[in-house]
Amino acid sequence: MTGTPPYARNIGFVFQNYALFPHMTVAQNVAFGLESQRLARAAIAQRVAETLDLVQLGGLGDRRPAQLSGGQQQRVALARAIVTQPRVLLLDEPLAALDKKLRTAMQVELRELQQRLQITTLFVTHDQEEALTLADRIAVMDQGRIVQMGPAREVYERPTTRFVTQFLGEANLFTGQVRHHDDRRMVIALDERGQVEALPHPGLPVGAAVVCAVRPENVRLSLAPPADGGGLRATVQHIAYMGASLNIHTALDDGTAITVFVQSGLLPALPAVGQPVYLEWAPAHTLVLHEG
Repeated sequence: MTGTPPYARNIGFVFQNYALFPHMTVAQNVAFGLESQRLARAAIAQRVAETLDLVQLGGLGDRRPAQLSGGQQQRVALARAIVTQPRVLLLDEPLAALDKKLRTAMQVELRELQQRLQITTLFVTHDQEEALTLADRIAVMDQGRIVQMGPAREVYERPTTRFVTQFLGEANLFTGQVRHHDDRRMVIALDERGQVEALPHPGLPVGAAVVCAVRPENVRLSLAPPADGGGLRATVQHIAYMGASLNIHTALDDGTAITVFVQSGLLPALPAVGQPVYLEWAPAHTLVLHEG
């Protein structure tokens, strides 16, 4: 498209700072692209009214951007982008300026609007939760190159590289060596720290060095040793109360840090700082990566 002038590309764009024209009313801002296309006045007025209703701004067409809230300004920018009925919609971190509560609400609205309009949409964001909430497919980029792309759940739950594992959400990482491998399971030795199990990984022989990861929400914490003698022994370093959940920061005997997310009220008793605890998780939740 580099050889095609911007006005002929049929692309809708929402800027990070909205870039609304302060001297124009809401309706004039939304109508700008249609006027550039030289549509009839009656057609422009009808399309603008329909689009403002679509983004829940009906009746506010005569206001100036400065008279609107941040969420309303975001909707104006979105209306201006979609009123021309583009083939592709590009959004450059459009929710970055909003507070958390409004940002969450706008994520839901954006997703519902995109589903109704069925416009191919490319949404650029550094907020991992925002990407998971909005995307059908996620592309994670490192140094300008796509390192993994796929459905949101697949990229989050089955990352293929250390970078993706650490970038998208939180993860506990530690190194180990394959001790046993068959068609049912793989056992990974963590030196004197113990061992963990993972699903079989074709191509990883016994003795291979690997990087393991587990998401904090998949770790089970108990105050007593597991009946089967498994699990990793750790010591509680810090407990962060997050309202709906607790972030319990622990360390293995060699200092390896492992964070556990626990829903508030699910533990029969909270461990104390310095208290030993035991950590375990299902083999399916062990993410295994080559050391290299």
